[in-house]
Amino acid sequence: MISLASYLVISLILFAAGLTVMIARKNLVAILLGIELILNAAALNFVAYSRYVTNNLDGHIFSLFIIVIAAAEAAVGLAIVIRFFQIKETVHVDEATQLRN
Repeated sequence: MISLASYLVISLILFAAGLTVMIARKNLVAILLGIELILNAAALNFVAYSRYVTNNLDGHIFSLFIIVIAAAEAAVGLAIVIRFFQIKETVHVDEATQLRN
């Protein structure tokens, strides 16, 4: 049987990968993917603690909210990236210092 520590290690790896992608990349789409990894790490933590510590469904419900928030963030974020690409013809963060026409 998999222990709580195993889930927490996997969550830590996901969080570290997401944070590394957010810091290292200059591409807006890659930064959005890093945010998704961080949100998935948080959802995994909620489910793992719910399963091993409290033994109820509260963590599962919170993880569903996180998934909904991640989907909304992806939709809005990609819409902003597409509009930014139409204006500036690039998706690099360095060009995003001023988002006016």
